[in-house]
Order: sequence, then structure tokens, then C-alpha cells
Amino acid sequence: MSDFKGTDIRNLTGTTAIVTGASDGIGLETARALAAAGARVVYAVRNVEKGGRAAAAAPGQTEVRELDLASLESVRRFAREWQGEIDLLINNAGVVLPPKLARTRDGFEMQFGVNHLGHFALTSLLLEHITGRIVSLSANAYRFGKIDFDDLNWEHKKYNANRAYAQSKLAVLLFTEEMQRRLTAAGSGVRAVAAHPGAATTNAITNSGGTENLMFRFINRFFAQTPAEGALETLYAAVADIPGGTFVGPGGRMGLSGAPKAAKLNKTVLDPELGRRLWDISAELTKTGRTSPAEEMRHG
Repeated sequence: MSDFKGTDIRNLTGTTAIVTGASDGIGLETARALAAAGARVVYAVRNVEKGGRAAAAAPGQTEVRELDLASLESVRRFAREWQGEIDLLINNAGVVLPPKLARTRDGFEMQFGVNHLGHFALTSLLLEHITGRIVSLSANAYRFGKIDFDDLNWEHKKYNANRAYAQSKLAVLLFTEEMQRRLTAAGSGVRAVAAHPGAATTNAITNSGGTENLMFRFINRFFAQTPAEGALETLYAAVADIPGGTFVGPGGRMGLSGAPKAAKLNKTVLDPELGRRLWDISAELTKTGRTSPAEEMRHG
């Protein structure tokens, strides 16, 4: 386990980072730390007014751009308007356990649509600009996840928020590992990595409703880290010298808190056939990611 702290980030002057969901919680702390280290940080947020207040309070060079990951139109507009290199893409934004079934503007189950498909589309559309690292946030709950290819969007079976959340976070890791395989095959130096914050006291959990979430609330009360502590895993994944495909998590109690370290992935995540199948379906659903990184990346 490392003794990494937020103050250990190297000088990032001259680099550009995009952080989705940077207006509060772990995303806010991640963006602040990167800006403090000298990076130009783009707050990619759904609520521009809220994001503007957060960015104005941060040190260093910041910028706010609208991005609603629950809308593929918004994702495409963000990518279409982007110019210049991206050193760090931090896929941080997420939906955690909504009290009832909700859908994105494109009809996807909200957790799968935002946590996985929105970021899949964003990363695919920005890939030609990325020169450094892609960091995607997952969760330990991925271990309980299963990709139900027959009903990804909960159109037939009874909705269960916990199972949907676990599926979305498993999808994030399958995407990360498949992306890294494709980057390696393309001869690219870009790295795809993932992180999870353990238990962190963020609005995403605090504001979730329903009796299904009692376990999350118990963990949140007795074991959770602060958002600043939870952001350390993301920051370590973003700047530490780690290989592509690494999954970073807390090294302390039950993987819920503590300094960041490389976490072990289960066999499901490392299954290349499953990763390819999810990639192909995600590409079909979002109409992105159809070509290889070698074709998409100008800087690969």
C-alpha cells in the first residue's frame, strides 16, 4: 500500500484534464487537486451554474463546460466542440441507487446509461485527442454485478437498483480492460485505468433513497472516507506510474478506506470475450466506438 497524499501530485503545468461530475463530491476534490498541481482543469458538468461556483473556488486554471451524460446528444456536442490535447480524462460522474427506475433521454436505465454508456461514448468520441490517461470510476459493488445481455435496460425483469448499480460498475471495468487491450494492440502509449473510492461520504449516496440502500447508509455512516480522502484513489490512478488496466482502491479496512493501492480484479472483468461483447453492444447502443483506437487516435 502506498502512502500517497494529494500533495504528492507532480507538477502538472501545461497539461489539460477533463473531470466529469466535478461540481461536488469526489469529482470536485479531484478537480481541485489537479488544478492546484498546475493543470488546466475542465469541469464537465450537467449544472453549469453549480459547476461555475465550484470552479471559481478552485486554485489555478479552470473552465466549465456543459455535459449531461444522460443525453448522448449532449455528449456528442461536448466532443464536437472540443479542440486540443487531453492529458487526463477522468470519467468520474455517476448515478448511485436511484429510489425507482429512471431512464436517460435515450431510454437507457439511468445507472447503466450514465455510469457506463455515457462515459463509453464520451471516451470514444474524444479518443483522438487523448494523449495521456483515461481514468474511470467503478466500485467494489462490481463483484456482485452481472451483465444481462438479454435485458441490459431493465425492460422485462423487475427493477432492482442494487443489481443495476453493480451491473453498471462491472461494465465500467470491462470497458477499461477492453480499452486497454485495444490501445495496446494499436501501439498507443495511452493508458486506461480504473479506480474506486471505497466508501466515501458523497451526495451521490447520501441523497439516494429507498430501503434497498440501508447497507450503503450503514457503511457511509461508520466506515466512509471524506470526499477528499475518496479522491486519492482517482488521483493516484491519474498520476502514479502504474500500467494500463490497473484498478486502484483503498488499501485499508475491507477496501473501504485507507491509502490507495492496486486492487485485484476478478476473472469476470479479465474475460476478453465478455469485454469484446460488451464493447460491441455499447458501440451499437451509442453509435460510437465502432473503429479501433489505431483509426480513431491521431496521437496514438
